[in-house]
Amino acid sequence: DLTLTTNGSLLKRQARALKDAGLQRITVSLDSLDDAVFQRMNDVDFPVAGVLEGIEAAAAAGLAPIKINMVVKRGENDDSILPMARFFRGTGRILRFIEYMDVGHTNGWRMDDVVTAREIVEMIGSEMPLAPVDPNYPGEVAERWRYRDGSGEIGVIASVTQAFCRDCTRIRLSTEGKLYTCLFATTGHDLRALLRGGASDDEIHAAVSGIWSKRADRYSEIRTSQTAKLHKIEMSYIGG
Repeated sequence: DLTLTTNGSLLKRQARALKDAGLQRITVSLDSLDDAVFQRMNDVDFPVAGVLEGIEAAAAAGLAPIKINMVVKRGENDDSILPMARFFRGTGRILRFIEYMDVGHTNGWRMDDVVTAREIVEMIGSEMPLAPVDPNYPGEVAERWRYRDGSGEIGVIASVTQAFCRDCTRIRLSTEGKLYTCLFATTGHDLRALLRGGASDDEIHAAVSGIWSKRADRYSEIRTSQTAKLHKIEMSYIGG
């Protein structure tokens, strides 16, 4: 299953070429429909309208399903949750809300920055009733919810409050041709050299399988556990 995650800035121009090259589906990062909030969250200089045009181009090219990822950070874009849900409801696009992660090895995960998956579901469900949906496959990272009126579904990814390292089936390939077995991994595996060196499909398959079989990533689980302990210590200190 080959998919691409993109900020959508070039998608309008590249959607057809990506489809023709063998891409099957696409995920677009969009944290708000408000230009100022979107640009602040992502440090970008292109408008939301361009991202939406790219999404429509991807649909026209036959890339499906199209998923929209919204990272939610408390106090930054949590007031965009309902507008995003209203906008994409009934469009056939699958909107997924992701708990904010402070990505990196030197930063601390601040739970007060996190709007939990449960809060998000309750917020949307209070206006647009939801019902749980079974996973599409083992190890699916998003918890699925459908609108009770049949107008589509959303997903919530509890990357902080319910870390899923053990069941993760995702592997990532960077634009530099490095393969990473975890979002937080600092060391990648060079696949570009294999490709440019003329390796066969079987050789590439064997290389990827060998890398994955040695995977022992538990970074999100460890960070979440450490953050929970720190939070308890802080609360104990505050309570005297």
